[in-house]
Amino acid sequence: MLRIWGRANSSNVMKVLWLCEELGLPFERIDAGGAFGKTKEPAYLALNPNALVPTIEEPDGFALWESNAILRYLARSKAPGHPIYPADLRLAADCDRWMDWQLGTLNRPMTTVFFTYVRIPEAERDWPATHKARAEAEQLWAMLDRHLAGRPFITGDALTLADIALGIYVHRWFAMPIERAEMPALRGWYDRLLARPGCAKYASGPLT
Repeated sequence: MLRIWGRANSSNVMKVLWLCEELGLPFERIDAGGAFGKTKEPAYLALNPNALVPTIEEPDGFALWESNAILRYLARSKAPGHPIYPADLRLAADCDRWMDWQLGTLNRPMTTVFFTYVRIPEAERDWPATHKARAEAEQLWAMLDRHLAGRPFITGDALTLADIALGIYVHRWFAMPIERAEMPALRGWYDRLLARPGCAKYASGPLT
């Protein structure tokens, strides 16, 4: 059985759990990272020298880290041809583009805002940096809002890995106690994601 190392409240672990639900993949999850530790232990470092989560481990010993790489691997290896990772090269490239955008562009400001409101004690919060990051994130979400106008999911009619990768963060965007500009297409997309069992089960709970 597939083994997933990582605590359930990690955004990157949530991506993997949600995909497994979409594909009906059985798995064993082992708490690791944060308060659970384990990631600095030699056995874990042999699987993932970054000492981060998630890491997946196959029964034959194959291990993989980096959440978006894990999503692609699972889609290709467990459900080849499934629309969640399109066979069409251009649709797949579009999916990849938005997954890379999540990691390379949106992740930084969203992490700043999330940590401020959820994980950093109030006395230690850097409000100027947070306000700047919130404004930057809002501009990025507005870009996705414009892209989503007239389409149900990021690459078109079907949910893909791009929706999962970004869906974790849009939940945080709407769940945090911050000001947000009206973005009807983004909100509609978020509501469609919440209707997915994988999102409801793994990616829509209270922020911790």
